[in-house]
This record gives sequence, C-alpha cells and structure tokens, in this order.
Amino acid sequence: MKALVFADVTDPWSYIGATRFERAAAMFSILTGEPVELTFRAFQLDPDAPNDGRLLMDVNADELGGADKAQLINAQVTAAARITGIDLNFDEAVRANSFDAWRLLTWADEAGPGFQRDLAHQLWRAHFLEGSDIGDPFALATRAALVGLDLETAEALLASTEYAEEVRTQVATGEALGITQLPYVVVEQQWTLSGIHSQNDYVQALDQIYREWKAAEGPEE
Repeated sequence: MKALVFADVTDPWSYIGATRFERAAAMFSILTGEPVELTFRAFQLDPDAPNDGRLLMDVNADELGGADKAQLINAQVTAAARITGIDLNFDEAVRANSFDAWRLLTWADEAGPGFQRDLAHQLWRAHFLEGSDIGDPFALATRAALVGLDLETAEALLASTEYAEEVRTQVATGEALGITQLPYVVVEQQWTLSGIHSQNDYVQALDQIYREWKAAEGPEE
C-alpha cells in the first residue's frame, strides 16, 4: 500500500504523529506481509514565517498570549513526544520557514529509498532538539550530507529555485484536501487519517484500510 504523509518539519505534532505512523506501518507489515510505501508531502503551517532565527519560545509567547501559556502548551507537546520516545527542547528551538527544507526533501524522495525519511527526521531533530536553524541553507545541506546525500548537489539546489514549484503543488494539494490537522495521511489516494493518533490506533486503521482495499480489488484469479 502507498501512503502519503502531509506534514511540516517545523511542527512538533507532525514529528510525533509521523513517527508513530511509521512504527505502526512497520508493525502492520510484519503482521500482514503487506509493505507500506511511505512518502512525505509538504504542508506549511506558517508559509510566511521569516527566517529570523528568533527563539520559538518567544514567538509562541507572543502568539499565544504570554510565556506561561506558551510553556503550558509546550509541556503538553513535550509529554506526548516523550511517550513516543522523542526528546524536544523548545528552549533552544528557533523559528524557521520550512519551504527550502521541503525543496530538499522533495529532491531526497527522488534520490532513492530511505533518503527522504532519514532527512525528515534529521530536520526534526535539528529543529526541535539541537536548536539548529533549518531555514539556513548551510544547515540544510549539512543535514542532507549526514544522511548520505551529496553536499555540493544539496548546496546548489538550495541556491536555486529548483523544486519550488513541486513544493507549491504539494501544499496546494493539501489545501484542496481541506487539511486542518497534521500529520494527514492519505492511503492509496482514498483513505485518510487526520491528526495525531496512538501507534495502536494507526495499526488498527491500516488493518481496516487494507481489508477494504483488498475487497475493492476483488478476488484473486
């Protein structure tokens, strides 16, 4: 089965939900023998975000009505992440626009199996754990190199407008789907899973989708 996962690399819920879905897909494949081919697609929560390197805690405090409220919400997200085995560090995370990251991820998808997934997780860790500015071209290219992609090719891509139109198309597709929560999973262009769920719920959903998918295909000859 093929699954498209609309997400954003500057969104912690995307990080948590995508990680759970990936693990669920692996478990589902072990149980059924049916592989799940997962591809990330761009959906920018804040397409106008400046690459100003401002601390995310300060940004959230301004947008949410104060530091106390921002800290409360961040604590809730951090707790959900910890249950999933993910560490988050909002104290050092900085604001970034994810458009260039998605250009790089779109290229990584074409580079071969596993590159896009590995790069997505590198970017999430860089952003939410290490305080790296993933709006910075050098930081992006360095992360690409860490997963085995060519550094010079990544740098040249980021210095150009390559894959910009593809990313805009991905975002427009997500908007046409009416996405309001991330991650947003589309399985076999028909079944959708919106927002974050437990790993077990994802497994059960995949199993139900698989049954319906196979039934729609009809009996094997």
